[in-house]
Amino acid sequence: MSDALVADGLERRFGAVRALGGVSFAVAPGELYGLVGPDGAGKTTTIRILAGLLLPDAGHARVLGLDPVKQGSRVRSALGLMPQEYSLYGDLTVAENLRFFGRLFVLSRGDYLERTRRLLAITRLEPFVDRRAAALSGGMYKKLALSCALLHQPEVLLLDEPTNGVDPVSRRELWELLYEFSAEGMTILVTTPYMDEAERCHRVGLLHEGRLIAEGPPSELIGRLALEAYEVVGGDRERVDAELAGHAAVRAASPAGARLRVLLEPAGREAVAQTVSKLGARLEPTHTDFEDVFLAQVGGAPAGERP
Repeated sequence: MSDALVADGLERRFGAVRALGGVSFAVAPGELYGLVGPDGAGKTTTIRILAGLLLPDAGHARVLGLDPVKQGSRVRSALGLMPQEYSLYGDLTVAENLRFFGRLFVLSRGDYLERTRRLLAITRLEPFVDRRAAALSGGMYKKLALSCALLHQPEVLLLDEPTNGVDPVSRRELWELLYEFSAEGMTILVTTPYMDEAERCHRVGLLHEGRLIAEGPPSELIGRLALEAYEVVGGDRERVDAELAGHAAVRAASPAGARLRVLLEPAGREAVAQTVSKLGARLEPTHTDFEDVFLAQVGGAPAGERP
């Protein structure tokens, strides 16, 4: 079966700024794929190229085997897009926004009523159909935007940071909706800066400074990490951080509340433990997660198997 989404060697510059430097990945039909990275990594540029809203300087994109620019009308009929920026009409109610998009997609009255009824039910927006979009909470607004993008029942859904600015409960509900649509066979590409959300995807591509630096199922990427994670307990966090900054065994360090979280090469564990002990602190082992994968890749950590 052919891939539903393909990015092949995508490059794009904005003046002197390189947004994408040869990004390649493919998403299988029915797959929930996460494009994960910090702000400025190139996630939105990738989404816009796949949607046919932006031309790449090099490389090409395909949606269901179609060129999103040359065959734009066919792609648009099969594609749902939820951009990061506000895309709804704030002065229109929930019902009016849905009606507008239903007309935009030229839906029959029967299809519109059936699909609207289902989307309002699964997003739990039924009690708020008369509320203006501008008066919705962040989570409710995102669920309305998602509903509008799904009205024409697309085969492929692109979502650009859909949980940005959303409360934890609505964030969980949005992901539950994505799981439901994926289980029904919809192909979903979601971008996010949140490393914990990466672990919710079937596969992820880790994007950094316009390049894909790691790709695969989250559990496999975590399992292949040839480092150990620790938290430094006690001592002065800033002083310990400064002392470990030049240590050869320390691949990455980041704040974890009042503590310092460090990624170590196993062979250097004892040396690091002695260093922090002299500063009145100790190492406490903890589990590795997807954020560690990102920090390790950016810091140039080895990609071998964990010992």
